[in-house]
Amino acid sequence: MVGDNWPLVPLGEVTENFDGRRVPVKEIERKPGPFPYYGASGIVDRVDSYLFDGEYLLIGEDGEDGENLRTRQTPIAFIADGKFWVNNHAHIVRGNHFAETRFLCYILSQTDISGYLTGSTMPKLTQGNLNRLPIPLPPLPIQRRIASILGSLDDKIELNRQMNETLEAMAKALFQSWFVDFDPVHAKAQGKKPEGMDEATAELFPDSFVESELGKIPKGWKAKRLPDTIEVNPPRRLRKGTIAPYLDMKNLPTRGHSAEEVLQRGFSSGTKFQNGDTLFARITPCLENGKTGFVDFLEEGQVGWGSTEYIILTPKPPLPPQFGYLLARSDALRTHAIQNMTGTSGRQRVPAESLNTFWLASPPPPIARRFDEVTVSVMAAIKANVNQSRTLATLRDTLLPKLLSGELSVAGLESKQKASL
Repeated sequence: MVGDNWPLVPLGEVTENFDGRRVPVKEIERKPGPFPYYGASGIVDRVDSYLFDGEYLLIGEDGEDGENLRTRQTPIAFIADGKFWVNNHAHIVRGNHFAETRFLCYILSQTDISGYLTGSTMPKLTQGNLNRLPIPLPPLPIQRRIASILGSLDDKIELNRQMNETLEAMAKALFQSWFVDFDPVHAKAQGKKPEGMDEATAELFPDSFVESELGKIPKGWKAKRLPDTIEVNPPRRLRKGTIAPYLDMKNLPTRGHSAEEVLQRGFSSGTKFQNGDTLFARITPCLENGKTGFVDFLEEGQVGWGSTEYIILTPKPPLPPQFGYLLARSDALRTHAIQNMTGTSGRQRVPAESLNTFWLASPPPPIARRFDEVTVSVMAAIKANVNQSRTLATLRDTLLPKLLSGELSVAGLESKQKASL
């Protein structure tokens, strides 16, 4: 990876290290607020105060939040920019006058740390060993140019992430409006036109309510227990030993529906799923953290598998598949699940049978079909953005060693970028 005139230097010689252990780690000392509170692998919470202000490189120290460094060859490294807190599971470093912080982040993303970890049960990357990591060090102007080239790809990835957050928020708001708050029905009951709705869609909704086991629901709808409208843990066939897509709990997202990484592994024991299924984490703290995913990454007819701690939700017709995912993301179902957890502290989980007592208002087929028409395009757009971001991330990770080795010219890539603008 190293150019002919670019020396290998210990990371500690080109960075400043900062102490992030003065944080309000006790729940009582953390108050909700706008500033990120980072752990080893990303945002843990948001608080109303901050310790750091500026641009820093955060590096995961151990296996917090389900991450196990024994399974990784490279560190968990990311840039934190602005005002934030950091807990004691991450190192905080910044490039000194020899190194650009963002360049260091890209270098560390491809630096093998397997020989620098200590401990067997919970491997750690200590501050001392972190500082010993050898890194290639081009001149500072070259570092900045490489960081700029790779950063342009990350900017597009970040834009896609923001777009996906907006798209999912729109789908969740629509679900809440139609199936929880019944906004169109309330509007028509008051003689008003439902807000933001075309006339044909508005015609599908009634203008009055009836009493039910769930309370007042739209006239013509039915109050049903969840298993009457959504199949829980449906049977899927996968022969033992078959190599199939495997999704572990670590890669089930806490935000958004797309899995972080899907592996290929021989089936042994676990839940089985196919496209259109929703994966709902049932064990603490994964449930409380919001680990939920929508399966749209398999081939046609393919069956994947994953953790035994998933509950699989599959809507029955006429409800579309995305209804199950948006229900799993709703406050109502999550609160019900958390309230029905059983087991000892630290190993509590939700029995699938507890969903038998969750009631929901089931709409008539025309409304279910219209909801499908509106939201299926949203989910498809999210998937397309995710796929593009993965392609860009692969390109970014491929470019870095070629730029460092001199196989690709920094100036040449800059020219191509300018020409594409």
